[in-house]
Amino acid sequence: MKKSGSEIILECLLEQGVDTVFGYPGGAVLNIYDALYKYSDKITHILTAHEQGAAHAADGYARASGKVGVCIATSGPGATNLVTGIATAYMDSVPVVAITGNVNTTLLGKDSFQEADITGITAPITKHNYIVKDIKSLADIIREAFMIAKSGRPGPVLIDVPKDISAQYCEYEYKKPLPPKACKPNEDEIKAACRLISECERPFIFAGGGVISSDACGQLYQLAKKINSPVSCSLMGLGAYPAHDDLFTGMLGMHGTKASNTAALKCDLFIAIGTRFSDRVISDPKKFARNAKILHIDIDAAEIDKNIKAYHSVLCDAKQALIPILEGVREKSNKDWLEHITSLKQNYKIGHAHIGTLSPYYIMNKIYEMTDSDTIITTEVGQHQIWAAQYYPYTKPRTFISSGGFGTMGYGTGASMGACLASSGSRVIHIAGDGSFRMNCIELATMKHYKIPVIIVLFNNQTLGMVRQWQTFFYDKRYSQTTLDRGPDFNLLADAYGIRSYKACSESEFDFALREALSLYEPVLINAHIDIDERVLPMVPAGRPIDELILE
Repeated sequence: MKKSGSEIILECLLEQGVDTVFGYPGGAVLNIYDALYKYSDKITHILTAHEQGAAHAADGYARASGKVGVCIATSGPGATNLVTGIATAYMDSVPVVAITGNVNTTLLGKDSFQEADITGITAPITKHNYIVKDIKSLADIIREAFMIAKSGRPGPVLIDVPKDISAQYCEYEYKKPLPPKACKPNEDEIKAACRLISECERPFIFAGGGVISSDACGQLYQLAKKINSPVSCSLMGLGAYPAHDDLFTGMLGMHGTKASNTAALKCDLFIAIGTRFSDRVISDPKKFARNAKILHIDIDAAEIDKNIKAYHSVLCDAKQALIPILEGVREKSNKDWLEHITSLKQNYKIGHAHIGTLSPYYIMNKIYEMTDSDTIITTEVGQHQIWAAQYYPYTKPRTFISSGGFGTMGYGTGASMGACLASSGSRVIHIAGDGSFRMNCIELATMKHYKIPVIIVLFNNQTLGMVRQWQTFFYDKRYSQTTLDRGPDFNLLADAYGIRSYKACSESEFDFALREALSLYEPVLINAHIDIDERVLPMVPAGRPIDELILE
């Protein structure tokens, strides 16, 4: 059956099980949007206020659901507005397919109106990208793009479609989705890993986002229990291991706990699973885990020995590696080791001292008290992000959604919408800082129009809090351009968009606001005022060994 390029795009999205896309129309994608009008009973399109919001929403949708998120933008500035969102997804290994329009193929390379070499621009921040110059290849390119996005280490793929390609017709035939490329572990690598684990006396497991994306949380839990190993998670790995469990020690690295950071230095086997050893984790690479053999399990060969030299590695998907490892290791008690870790956890708990009448700890603790374990927490980037990571005990995967590697301020509002639309009824609470939130607060219009019931808790300290904290510690309190002593009034802003809002300056006011927000099923903003000098602790100064923690 002959179909237009635009219809082929939508048919291929349906092949992949896509039912929701995020985007913003423009001249080069008019044909695609005309087809979307005809397919509106099959594919829901969410019109965001800005293309960056569409990219972040597709990202949040993917993280919450485990499926591939999809966003659409026009050529030129529309396409380049996706770049920050694509880079965010790339750094955190999130499967997103971005579809952009471009000028007609006859106008490519001629500096035509709203033309940009988006494939050249995004080459370093995508797993792969395409510019479609033959209508006959369009369907197979889309199918391959989805397969690449979700195979191996997930990530974003971009498809650039010139306007004339979206208008041309060719034969289309339905095909089943291509399965992700399989990954089988090397038997010798597995045997060596089992031997290392069985022989060690002080194991320590560090779990990253790869555990979640490979659906290996069950195997991680079984391994920790079988060998009685303490478990830490990266920021992206939060929720991979239940935070209430006795073996969990909290995050590792710059804002890690004393227990995790000490365990990394005292262990004799450091088992890293689905993690890339970022600089925020290892800090000083020469002194990181200096008494341990490092066993690195990861699907991306480029990450092995990149930042930390591994004693042994298993190149494989985390789940496919852990299944045979579970069979091959023997049970261990590690009584003395666990007693030492327990004493560290008891003696060096994360401090909750605060200034003022409403503290970050109180806010996050109250959110936990009033919600259930299926609640999804999304964040912007800054102090509030780390407070959300430290103070809220995540017990399930895909319930903490945040920009880790790229640290994208303005990420969370779009991501919270995508997560909410993907979450099948789970409540979504978006933790924002006033500096980050003002960057993409225009998405309140999207939230209101589509009645997306996100509760936004705004940590309003009238400063770029994390930057101010660094200025306090390392720049003799020279607060250069970090004080946000200006508008908007966020409650009036919410009112302008037709969104209900509350102001909270005390614990009782916050309790009332949160209780009211949870009783509704609509977008709500809680403007929670905290002191300008609230700090994120513990903290390791950049480049210092991770045992050199600032605790208070």
